[in-house]
Amino acid sequence: MQLSPYIDHTLLKATATSADIRQLCAEAREHRFYAVCVNPVFIPLCAAELEGSGVKIATVCGFPLGAVSSDQKAIEARLSAEAGADEIDMVIHIGAALEGDWDAVEADVRAVRRAIPEQVLKVIIETCYLNDDQKRGATEAAVRGGADFVKTSTGFGTGGATLEDVHLMNGVIAGRARIKAAGGVRTPADAQAMIEAGADRLGTSGGVALVAGAGQSGEASSGY
Repeated sequence: MQLSPYIDHTLLKATATSADIRQLCAEAREHRFYAVCVNPVFIPLCAAELEGSGVKIATVCGFPLGAVSSDQKAIEARLSAEAGADEIDMVIHIGAALEGDWDAVEADVRAVRRAIPEQVLKVIIETCYLNDDQKRGATEAAVRGGADFVKTSTGFGTGGATLEDVHLMNGVIAGRARIKAAGGVRTPADAQAMIEAGADRLGTSGGVALVAGAGQSGEASSGY
C-alpha cells in the first residue's frame, strides 16, 4: 500500500525551529505526503517552502486543550486560513463532552466551520479521555457541526489512536465525514490496519520512517 497520500507529516512541538520546519517541508516534498501539520506561527514559512509542491498546509486550533471559547477558536481558524492554511485541526471542548453536553460540542465545531467555509475542518475529540458512549456522542456532534474529518487525538493526551476507536468512529459517521487517526501509528503494519479500519488520513511525526518501511525493523515513530 502506498502510504504517502494518507500522511499529515507533523511537527507540533513547542521546541520546533524554523530549520526544523524547513526540514519537515523538504521531507514532505520528497515523499509527496498529503500535508504538513504545524503550529500557526509557521504557516507563512510552510507556504514559501511548499509553493508549487501540491503538499497541503494543515494547522491546529484551540490546541492542545480545546479549552478556549468558540469565538476564540473561530478567530484563530480564520487568521490561519488567511495566512495560507488549507486545513484546520481543532480541538473540541473536552469538558463539555465529558458532561455529555452535545449541543455545546456541536456549537463549538459550528463556530469554527462558519469561520472557515472553504478550508477542510478536522475535529479532534481526544478519545483517550472519553468512554465509548462519549466517543460516539462527540463524533456525532462533530459531524453535525460541520466536520469534514473526525480525528482521534492531539498526541498531547494520555494516548493516541486505536483500531477500536477508528472502528467506533467509522460506525458513527456512516459516510458523512472522514477519519484521521493520530498517535500510535508506528509501523507500516499499524498504518495499513488503521486505513483498513476506516482511517482516511494519518497524523504522524514519523512519516519518513513509515514510507521507508523502517518501522518494521523497530524504528518507530514517536507518534502524533
